[in-house]
Parts: sequence; structure tokens; C-alpha cells
Amino acid sequence: MNYLQNWSQAIKDWLTHNGINADLAVVLSDFIWIVAVVLLAIAAYYIVRKILYNFLRRLVEKSATKLDDIFLEKSFFKRLSYFAPAIVIYKITPVVISQYIGFVNLVERATEIYMMFVGVLVIDAFFNALHHIYLTTEMSKTRPIKGFIQVGKIILYSIVGIILISWLLGQKPLAIIGGLGAMSAVLMLIFKDSILGLVAGIQLTANNMIRIGDWVTMPKYDIDGVVTEISLTTVKIQNFDKTINTIPAYTLISDSVKNWRGMEESGGRRISRSINLDVNSVKFCNDEMLERFSKYQYVADYVTETENNLAIFNKENNIDNNILVNGRRQTNLGVFRAYLREYLIHNPHIHNDMTILVRQLAPTEKGIPMQIYCFTKTTSWNEYEDIQSDIFDHVLAIIPFFDLRVFQNPTGNDLKNAWKQSPGIS
Repeated sequence: MNYLQNWSQAIKDWLTHNGINADLAVVLSDFIWIVAVVLLAIAAYYIVRKILYNFLRRLVEKSATKLDDIFLEKSFFKRLSYFAPAIVIYKITPVVISQYIGFVNLVERATEIYMMFVGVLVIDAFFNALHHIYLTTEMSKTRPIKGFIQVGKIILYSIVGIILISWLLGQKPLAIIGGLGAMSAVLMLIFKDSILGLVAGIQLTANNMIRIGDWVTMPKYDIDGVVTEISLTTVKIQNFDKTINTIPAYTLISDSVKNWRGMEESGGRRISRSINLDVNSVKFCNDEMLERFSKYQYVADYVTETENNLAIFNKENNIDNNILVNGRRQTNLGVFRAYLREYLIHNPHIHNDMTILVRQLAPTEKGIPMQIYCFTKTTSWNEYEDIQSDIFDHVLAIIPFFDLRVFQNPTGNDLKNAWKQSPGIS
């Protein structure tokens, strides 16, 4: 920097040589240098921002790796260019300005604050780039770190804020921190959601409770959709009707939430649905029914084997077969239940390695519920609904073949026909 001091002295000597008072020459020299420093700062910014940055951008775009593209996209290099004018002002001003010491100190302090803000922006862009790079990995699907990135930013902003306040007040940073301790109650109130969200975010991540892409349902909040974002304080969920719910992160800890990830990872989705059968249609099977049922592919072996076993049991126990209530006999409902089970076992869309169950539930005023409980081989919603519909289409169609009826409350037409068929009514 000696050559700058020599130039400054040369300007003063030239002004004095041309008949200007020495004190005025110092003032004019400082003013000239102030203008020159400003122009140099503008030139430095132009060179770095317009020339070097554009050259670097072309190099990044041509490179094979994608990491530098992410840093470029997140404005990391652009924000670095903001340092150029500040460095010029900070380095040159104390060297060339000789008279206005207070002005020099003010410029130095303002430049330091400016560079600190730029440094925060650079680190912020660096965090954003790291997060974006992390999102390209497989681990990001199970371990979101956006909340931790936000915590890091909050810590960074807090440290910079404390340093700035200490500079402005002329106090040590530790003294400022001690003063903030007295405001802890107020801070806890103001940042309650952030603190609760931080704790919840750590629990969600550490315990692997919620991931981006998980299908969750929360009836209390009318939520039924996929998690799209997990941040420090909020979680975004896109419902299947394309609406978006934003809820506090701690809500997923404090309230009941159903996560369908287990179903998706198992490779099978559960079908659990019942059909109500008319109680009055249930009866013992006679010879004609047994002969007919034995021709049905899925229950042919069942009917024959069961009938032989029952005949042996009744014979061994001296049962009088002329009376139906004596002994053990097959019912159309039992044969139908066996048919449904075999039908599900032979269905190529049903997972045979998971539970397959056909059972009767407790009878109600709406008949006997016959429940089908099984798992499809796919978890896709569209395919699942098609498979489930196909199964119950078939079930509803074959019920009459077992001399059973589906329970259904009478409609207006049923009542009208019954009224017309009553004796004495035309």
C-alpha cells in the first residue's frame, strides 16, 4: 500500500505547487480519493460480477459434475462477488484518507457490518446448496434434514445479531448474551412454535416416524394425503384432492396420526369389507343342493370331503338322519364361506403370504355380515380399488347360486308392490 500513500502525497504536493493552501490541499486530496475509492469499488464489483462470475458460470455449465451447478443455482458464487467492493473500500480508505479519522473509522465499521451480512448470505447459500445436494441422495427420503438446516441458520443469525448489537453498544458479546438470559421467558413465548417444532423435528427424524412421501391420515384435521415437506416448524401434506394442509410439526407428535408406510413397504394393501346376508335365506343343504354345489370348482372337494366326514360322525354317534336338526349337516352359508376363501386363494391379485380370512360377524338387524379380509399384491390406489371392486362384483353375482340373499332395506318400489299384492287391494 506504500504506492497509494506516495500517490496521495504526490496529489497534495501538486495541489500545493499550484498555489493551493496546504490545509485545503489535504481536504481536496481526501475528497479526490473518496471519489476514486467509490469508483474503484464499482469497478471491482463490475469485474467480479460481470466478468469473472459469467466466466465461472460458463465453466460450471460445461463441467461434468452437477455439484457446482447446484452451488451456482443457489447463488453461492453470486453472493461471493458482493465482497469485492467492500474489500476495496476497507483496504484502501485508511491508507489514502489522512485527515478525516472519524470518517475512516465510520467507513471501516460500516464495511465490516456489510461484509458480515454478506458472509451470512454466503453461508446461507452454502447451507441451501448442501440441502439440495442431500435431497439427491436416497437417504433424504428417510432422513429429512431441512429442520436441522434451519436450526443451523437460526444459530448463525443469532451469533451475527449478538455480534452486531455488541458492536453498536460497545459491549462484549458475552455481556449481551447475559442480558438475553433475562429475556428468556419472552423469547420462549415468541419462539414457542419454533422450539416445539425443533424438538418434534428431532423426534420425527430420530425415531423415523414421518418421511417425505409418506401417506398419512389425520381425521381431526381432515388430512388424507402425502407428506411433501418437513421443516423446522411446519409439515406440508398434499391431500389426494390436491389441497395442501400445513400443520405444526409438533402436531404429529401430540395428536393421533396414521402412517400408511408399513402397508406400502409390506407390498400388500388390506381389503376388509362385509356383505350383509339375509338371515331368512340360511338353511341346511339337501341332496339337490349338495349335488349342485359339488359342481362348483372351488368347493367341489370341500363339499365331498365335508359330507363324508359328517356322514362318518353321524353314523358313529347313531344320529337319526330323518330329522334335520339331529347331528351335523352342511349349510348353504358354510359352503358359501368356503367358496369365498378358495376364490380368494386362487385370485392372482391376492397376496397368499398374508392373512386370508372369510368370517361371519355378529348378526345385526341388517342381517349376517360376511367379512372378507385379505391383502392385494399391489399398494397402488387405482389398482387396489379395481381389484376390490372386481372381487365384490363376483361375490354379489354368485350369492344367489348358494340360495342366499343379500340383505337390503325395502325401497319405495318394494313397498308399492307389496301393497298391490295384498288381498283385497286392486
